[in-house]
Amino acid sequence: MEDPTAMAEEAAPVYTDIAWCFALVLGLFLLTGCEGATAAVVVPTVSPQVIQGKAVFSESCARCHSTTAGAVVVGPSLYGVADRAGSTVEGLDARSYLLQSILAPDRHLVPGFQNLMPADLAKKLSGEEIDAVIAYLETLHE
Repeated sequence: MEDPTAMAEEAAPVYTDIAWCFALVLGLFLLTGCEGATAAVVVPTVSPQVIQGKAVFSESCARCHSTTAGAVVVGPSLYGVADRAGSTVEGLDARSYLLQSILAPDRHLVPGFQNLMPADLAKKLSGEEIDAVIAYLETLHE
């Protein structure tokens, strides 16, 4: 039979390593709550609707519209559209302008561009998908 004291001495380094790691993690946790500690950077979360809108945009709109400044594919770039949409047509807020631009694309043509938007786009996308695309477009700031 082995000596219990010898067994304890062999296990001590493992216990010490675990205890040291626990103390370090606990200390770091406690420091984050102290005054003077560097505040954690808060990363804004993206709503599921915006994530869905970006996916729908990538599948249905990105063939013709870029979201990069000055990059024209077929239709106008939508870079910064969130900053412009509310002041493009008098009496329309950004959401209403974007909705009309999707449902009736010929109503608000950007100068220099023809109406090449699919006329049946509103029939191909569900109301939920259109709302999601608009939510995504409202995040496209300059």
